[in-house]
Amino acid sequence: MVKGRLYGVGLGPGDPELVTVKTARLIGEADVIAYHAARHGRSIARSIALPYMREGQIEELLLYPLTTETTDHPGGYQGALDDFYADCAQRLAAHLDAGRTVVVLAEGDPLFYGSYMHLHKRLAHRYATEVVPGVTSVSAASAVLGRPLVERDEVLTVLPGTLPAEVLAERLRETDSAAVLKLGRTFEKVREALAEAGRLDDAWYVERATMGAERVAPLKDVDAGGVPYFSLALLASPAERTFVPEPPVARQSGEVAVVGLGPAGRPWLTPEAQEALAAATDLVGYGPYVDRVAPNPRQRRHRTDNRVEAERARHALELARDGARVAVVSSGDPGVFAMASAVLEAAADFPDVPVRIVPGLTAAQAVASRVGAPLGHDYCVVSLSDLLKPWEVVAGRLTAAARADLVLAIYNPASRSRTWQLSAARDLLLEHRDAATPVVIGRDVGGEQESVTVTTLGDLDPGQVDMRCLLIVGSSTTRVTGRGLVYTPRRYP
Repeated sequence: MVKGRLYGVGLGPGDPELVTVKTARLIGEADVIAYHAARHGRSIARSIALPYMREGQIEELLLYPLTTETTDHPGGYQGALDDFYADCAQRLAAHLDAGRTVVVLAEGDPLFYGSYMHLHKRLAHRYATEVVPGVTSVSAASAVLGRPLVERDEVLTVLPGTLPAEVLAERLRETDSAAVLKLGRTFEKVREALAEAGRLDDAWYVERATMGAERVAPLKDVDAGGVPYFSLALLASPAERTFVPEPPVARQSGEVAVVGLGPAGRPWLTPEAQEALAAATDLVGYGPYVDRVAPNPRQRRHRTDNRVEAERARHALELARDGARVAVVSSGDPGVFAMASAVLEAAADFPDVPVRIVPGLTAAQAVASRVGAPLGHDYCVVSLSDLLKPWEVVAGRLTAAARADLVLAIYNPASRSRTWQLSAARDLLLEHRDAATPVVIGRDVGGEQESVTVTTLGDLDPGQVDMRCLLIVGSSTTRVTGRGLVYTPRRYP
């Protein structure tokens, strides 16, 4: 028979919402739930775990034979507990031998002053065992106080209140921060030790941290008569008394970062670009590009139309002049037919505003990567848009590139208002290049509507091309492999 698995799970300090996701899952899946209780039978551990338990689970109540009282056991107090833990281990072993999963509940962390460890030492070498940590009472007390435990090189000392008074005082005198557990009947002794160590005025008392009956007070003011076992004394980090003053309000130093977003989506974004976007107070750009940046309510977003580059650049520089940290966003690389030139041109009127360019992955590189290495040798980049330069210039450059036998990466090949330029460009190239020259059409590469087509210059259909496309026209040496990959050899004949 396959043996069961043992889990010791930490439930945290008391608030059921501080139970870890893993512990909650294991409690719900367990065949057997085991928990300790004093002779009254009430278990704090079970009350914490109850929201995650299910009907039909076997419950093993592990009832302590004694807590602080005396015993007539021949082995004394320790002997009575040793017999108790041996009996508990035998009871749980019966379930494990039957193939059942056993979860032992532990307040706080199972291996931090917890009863579970006594079962662990008796069972973990015999059965598959896993310990799931939990939030300790020390961490909970620090959290409810809102005071740090330790900072930088400080030392935290955790002490049981059962130590002799002189030992407590010595340890408390030497450490930076301290937590003293197991108060209850030891409270007066602990308070005296804190006073002897000169630390009483700094000590806090925390009772049932994160529970409904939570109580926090300066330890020197606490009545020893009502102190329960679930309480502790805390000396927080000495640094908690050092508050950082509010800095004087100063005029913020602004800047403009022109950021390349890459062709599409966060995976194409460089770490430098991510850092620039995260540091920005204002995002400026063409609406769809601004929308590609995850919203952050701390940032202002300035969305504009696609044909107002100069106005957009001046707006960004004006914002930075007034102290904003502005990210002007561009698709691909901002220096390739994008906003870098527009911002630098306008920056002549803003000599005191720093401007930096944050590069991005270009559309040409993205499209090329999808088919292989068509840009593996010399190539040129040309925009077919004649909005900012006459068509005669575009035509002359296409002819020169074709004569030079360069691979061409063609941006802005077509739009709703520019429908004839690509046909004209194809005819110009065919005057100097074979009709079988490979052509790659990449559309929305990296986006949801990505498509990549490999055709030839002679078969190129301008009707299949729009503004979201980029074309790569091969040189005389560009090849298409049998697997449909395109590459331009590194060596030129």
